[in-house]
Amino acid sequence: MTSSRNHTPLQGSTDTVTDRPKIAAVVTEYRKYSHAQHICDRFLEGYGWNGRHHRPPMDLVSLYVDQRPEGDLSGERAARFPGLSVFPTVADALTLCGPELAVDGILLVGEHGEYGTNDKGQHLYPRYELFKQIAAVFRTSGRSAPVFNDKHLSWRWEWAKEMYDISREMGFAFMAGSSLPVTWRTPSVDMPLDVRVTEAMCIGYGGVDSYDFHALETLQCMVERRRGGETGVRWIDTYRGERFWEAHHNCVWSRELFESCLSRSHTLAQPRPGFNHVLPTLDEMKSLDKDPIAYRYEHNDGLISTMILLNGVVRDFNFAAHLPERGDPLSTQMYLPMPPAYTTLANFFSPQVNNVEQMFLTGKATYPVERTLLTTGLVAAGVDSLNLDQSRVQTPHLDVIYKPGPESTYWRT
Repeated sequence: MTSSRNHTPLQGSTDTVTDRPKIAAVVTEYRKYSHAQHICDRFLEGYGWNGRHHRPPMDLVSLYVDQRPEGDLSGERAARFPGLSVFPTVADALTLCGPELAVDGILLVGEHGEYGTNDKGQHLYPRYELFKQIAAVFRTSGRSAPVFNDKHLSWRWEWAKEMYDISREMGFAFMAGSSLPVTWRTPSVDMPLDVRVTEAMCIGYGGVDSYDFHALETLQCMVERRRGGETGVRWIDTYRGERFWEAHHNCVWSRELFESCLSRSHTLAQPRPGFNHVLPTLDEMKSLDKDPIAYRYEHNDGLISTMILLNGVVRDFNFAAHLPERGDPLSTQMYLPMPPAYTTLANFFSPQVNNVEQMFLTGKATYPVERTLLTTGLVAAGVDSLNLDQSRVQTPHLDVIYKPGPESTYWRT
């Protein structure tokens, strides 16, 4: 199977290319503040980038919307942008109602919408089902195009692995994941390539089968750069509520890394009067968060990683790790603009879209989809552990082995 033609990235501010790549978007819903709005609008209207207003050198020409709630924006966008059409099926959006694939890149944004949850509390977003429809068009057309999948691949591991396997079988560029690995960092540091890492931690906020994914991606984009690259994960433990605080008291995870993460936070709760950046005591944190959650897991090379959700204590994502070569932890925050800009502008989508642009232009992913395959599996395993009374889950299936490229892709300017 052949892939879509490659396009050379444009230089400078003047677009002289007449044969602009055509992009299709397959989304669950397109309403204000939805992921589809944040991503697709950047392709339609551009976005601030490196001190300029950047307009992607490609055209979003087709849109499939699975659900249209009150406030749906797809009709308004199609009316305002004459080159954009809304189609009734995924196949029509990809073929432009013709006999075969007629676009050069696909955005798959399966986040938000009324799809229900299962008995484990997982959101049943149809990313897998929509991906399979995209792949069916590729098969009948005899050619493919790069695909970007927003957030984790699927709520079900077997489906996520199938999506990955299909992309490898058909040979098209496939990228996915969170915006956290590509947003700004404060301080602007990266994990040095090919160093030893013995323990790593991310403290964030949010819920299970939701923001736990963002925190896991925060961890993974850093630790994948360690010596030998990623080796996969052999088991995962979970801690919730009082079991979490008992584990913290007994130093199941590093207190030094815990404090290092909290010390990077820009939103650390202040339970005492005053204006200082005070580290809350254990009792104060217990009063602030009644339902803390941790996923603790061992990689096949012995690295221990811990993902913690501390709602009420922080509202950002902070990373720290022990490197034997240095005395103090390496730490940073994956920066998200403070509210209301977090919701309205959501500028952390801009570097994500910029990376997707580069994939559409070159036909090559800018960061490894294996990262998101692994974090997808970790989310599913964490949910399973929580639903098995927080017992250990063995994960031999998470033998995801890969090395990242030497260049990191987070936003530096």
